[in-house]
Amino acid sequence: MIVWLNGTHGAGKTTTGALVRQLIPDSRVFDAEKVGETLMDVTPGLPETDNFQHWPPWRPLVVETARRVIDYTGGTLVMPMTVLVERYWHEISTGLAQHALPVRHFVLHADQATLRARIRGDTVLGPDSPFRLRYLEPYAEAARTWLHREAEVIDTTHLTPAQAARQVAQAVRNREVRPPRANPPL
Repeated sequence: MIVWLNGTHGAGKTTTGALVRQLIPDSRVFDAEKVGETLMDVTPGLPETDNFQHWPPWRPLVVETARRVIDYTGGTLVMPMTVLVERYWHEISTGLAQHALPVRHFVLHADQATLRARIRGDTVLGPDSPFRLRYLEPYAEAARTWLHREAEVIDTTHLTPAQAARQVAQAVRNREVRPPRANPPL
């Protein structure tokens, strides 16, 4: 199984993903960003882009890598990765489905003010990361138009990463399918 943690920068995907791994037996974290980093190392470089997800090889390589890891290890892959382009999400989720890999897609959501404060207060990547702030509006647009319909939304605005991780792990353990719900405020 794949537990995909989506959402924009500052929502808590990486921290929550590490905690989810501790709560779900036989699970591992796979950061699909590493696939993008590998593509960035191709020499001479691939065509210029502002986001490696725009390179067509990235999506099938994420699918193939996840499939191969699960074939090798079994268990659950926890994948904290922002995907804000609907077509890209459908390529990935369809590819995983073609390999009979069930996906639980969660969006870790927070309101814009909370996201900005978290990004500005980040002591690991540094405050005011322009790269991360640049994705706040595309996230809000994706949330309004498709993303929150495609996933189980966990509003992390007032949650610690541990609380969000417990909600994800409990939902996975229950294997319940939640009906779509109204989008939380952006």
